[in-house]
Amino acid sequence: MIIIMERNATKVQKLRVIDLLKDNGFEVRCNEGDVHTVIDALGDKTSLTPGRLAALEGVKEVKVIREPFRLASRDRKEEDTVIEFHNGVKIGGDNKPVFMVGPCSVEDDYNGLLKVAKAAKEMGCEFLRGGAFKPRTSPYDFQGYGEKALQFLRKAADATGLLTVSEIMDASDLDMMCKYVDVLQIGARNVQNFKLLHAVGKCNKPVILKRGLSSTIREFLLAAEHILYYGNQNVILCERGIRSFDSAFTRNVMDIASIPVIKKYSHLPIIVDPSHGTGQRYLIEPMAKAGLVVGADGVMIEVHHDPEYALSDGKQSLSIPMFKDIMKRLNSFNNRLHYEKTCLSANVK
Repeated sequence: MIIIMERNATKVQKLRVIDLLKDNGFEVRCNEGDVHTVIDALGDKTSLTPGRLAALEGVKEVKVIREPFRLASRDRKEEDTVIEFHNGVKIGGDNKPVFMVGPCSVEDDYNGLLKVAKAAKEMGCEFLRGGAFKPRTSPYDFQGYGEKALQFLRKAADATGLLTVSEIMDASDLDMMCKYVDVLQIGARNVQNFKLLHAVGKCNKPVILKRGLSSTIREFLLAAEHILYYGNQNVILCERGIRSFDSAFTRNVMDIASIPVIKKYSHLPIIVDPSHGTGQRYLIEPMAKAGLVVGADGVMIEVHHDPEYALSDGKQSLSIPMFKDIMKRLNSFNNRLHYEKTCLSANVK
């Protein structure tokens, strides 16, 4: 439940509400706003009815959240969450969608990674992404270069003024990874690794949470709820495709509809990953555009300096010339969409 206190509610009235909630087994979080105090209550509603709370002095309104993802819900927070970085880049809300690009895996070739980073900067991208630890289906496939890869990623990003994104697979690596990356990524295979979700929930780094291979939208949002519950409010969702019976032409089915659905029910920003969403180079541009049209807050694209020899996901990675060509069109498309959205918002206001 969410209890909104009257504008002039006294401290005694607020404490009475909080004490009653705690006495009935609720976990309570109190948010003091400029106008109203909002009290989040997590617990069994059968032990304390909304009507009893509404009858207390100083209570303006009691909202019952029907969806199980309480902290991620728009019922709790109506306005969009906006995540801001130290260099001024923002994700979410009315801000212009961002681009996160880089190789699937950071390989033992710093110069190759630097070429990608320079191309990303040249084309106006904000983030350099790359895997250091790779969760692979087969134990015989390349597993990543670990901390060495993170060092390369940080060095290339610092040389070009980009922010870094890399996937964390184990909570024991958290302190080490936080030294190198600006955004932690939880991959599709770890979307229900609850110990890992809890660990990143206790840190202050923004987290990209990718949708699970077969996750429903509700399960996806509940995974985000675990991170929010443990204190980290800087969660970015990522639609990266889900498993289907038809894999003849695409790696996954990219669920474009999930973006406006999540925008309706949650305040969290969401980006799209057409590289994993389709597994095909030729589909990256149209699916990136589709994601932007329906409201995505950013796009993640795999780019490699020499895809033919990439150690992972070469088939879905763009070469640097391909990337620049596509980004010219995506930038133009993105600018036009953002302008139209801004004008529409201004007219509505």
